[in-house]
Amino acid sequence: MSLALADPDVVLGSTTPRLWTPPLVTGPPGPCGCGCALDESTSYGFRAVRFAEEKLRREPWPWQRWLSIHAGELRPDGVPRFRRLIVVVGRQSGKTREVEDLTLFWIFDEQQPSILGTSTLTKYAKKPWKSAFDLALKVPELRARMGENPERKAIRKAAGEEEWWTVDGCHYAIAASNAEGGRSMSNRRVIADEFAKQYDYEAYGAAYFSMDAFEDAQYWALTTPDPKGVPYNDLRSAALTFAETGIGDPSLGLFEWSAPEDADPEDVLALAQANPTLGYEGGKSARRLLNEAAGAKAKGGELLRTFKTEVMCVQAGMLDPAIDPQGWRDCRDPAPVDVEARQRLAACVDLSLDGEHATLAVAVVLDDERVRVETVHEWSGPDAASQLERELPGWAERVRPRLLGWFPSGPAAAVAAKLADRRKEGGRGWPPRGVRVEGIRGEVTATAMGLAKEVVARTVVHSGQGMLDAQVEKAEKLKLGGGWVFTRRAGQVDAVYAVAGAVHLARTLPKPRKVSRRTRSTG
Repeated sequence: MSLALADPDVVLGSTTPRLWTPPLVTGPPGPCGCGCALDESTSYGFRAVRFAEEKLRREPWPWQRWLSIHAGELRPDGVPRFRRLIVVVGRQSGKTREVEDLTLFWIFDEQQPSILGTSTLTKYAKKPWKSAFDLALKVPELRARMGENPERKAIRKAAGEEEWWTVDGCHYAIAASNAEGGRSMSNRRVIADEFAKQYDYEAYGAAYFSMDAFEDAQYWALTTPDPKGVPYNDLRSAALTFAETGIGDPSLGLFEWSAPEDADPEDVLALAQANPTLGYEGGKSARRLLNEAAGAKAKGGELLRTFKTEVMCVQAGMLDPAIDPQGWRDCRDPAPVDVEARQRLAACVDLSLDGEHATLAVAVVLDDERVRVETVHEWSGPDAASQLERELPGWAERVRPRLLGWFPSGPAAAVAAKLADRRKEGGRGWPPRGVRVEGIRGEVTATAMGLAKEVVARTVVHSGQGMLDAQVEKAEKLKLGGGWVFTRRAGQVDAVYAVAGAVHLARTLPKPRKVSRRTRSTG
């Protein structure tokens, strides 16, 4: 079917993910139905599906059945092939129900002794935990295995102690995704909901390694994308590498229902790839999503980014770049600043919003009216601000800019006391002789937009420094009134601010007076 002719009233959500780790099991097509060779002997997923249908009396969505079968692949020794699974799917597509069904299967069929559910907040992990408990109570066979009066005797609801159990000794507990969630526990199964919202390895390390004593354990990470999710992005990349090359960890699986990165939000087939319940009874409406897509495209910016992330599972790149990428590349012209030009340098320092990176940049207007920029030094780590305060005087002595600036209304305000001119109050030592310091206050918008204009006009030149190039590449606009500045919420852009500030100050410095040879000889 042509993308242009796809009828939203007949398109159904995709049963199979767009990106996935293929089975190690090979052979003739089996009962899965997708053409793979998995069968009852090589995947516990068939038993999980049958448990949901026969015991819980609810039929899984087609995508849930496919996922259970493929994620449940078994090695020849009967141990699950996947120890870690990354499952990416659009919001409200049935992730919670999949977790409930699998959890009850693990507890009542496989009798796994310990299951841990985590999410960004405990209250979010509590929903599938409590729903699974309530569902088990409705099934007489399962209720009987929870002892007498299970509503009171088989569950603990106290904050921080949430847990329920069966007479077989199986436990299901929950915790928040943090450095303590799962620590001092031993778990056979871990469910990490909203996995991409873990921005460092603390929560992952606490929960994942709680399975270390068990060779047949599984870590299920379910999520929508987030570029700041370090563990998610690392594991996803590693899983893709294995799927494409066979190099890496065969026990790490990726199952991603997502639209292609360059897909049009109004392409219903692309929406179907990320939303597997699309068009099914009780699932999502294609026409509703198309209406939302049209609105997001018309507005652009953060609304479009959010739609792509949450609905299309596309880790959207820059939707409103501040610096023209091609223009910046065209401005690359590696060359040193000549000795004479160094006599009219302007400099600027800036600190990132997270306080973990700071940059000193310089700029100088050349004879042809272009302005050359470069970063001179950077400071990294939790104490970047302290490093800046301690080491900037030495760099100022070395570089000797005529003018050194910073942005008092930005994160650099944290070091403003050290940057201010102490000579005005009779102090000594700062700034160095011949260096004037100046806060860039009311011109922040003009400074940011000015750098962008210089790039478009190709009147700025740089040598192609890796860190600066990387920050320029991800710099986005934050609109303020009739102008804009570089948004700091999308990541570190302190080098971009420092360069913009240096260019602004360099353009404001008076041009050096040219001295004729005749005047020089008579002096």
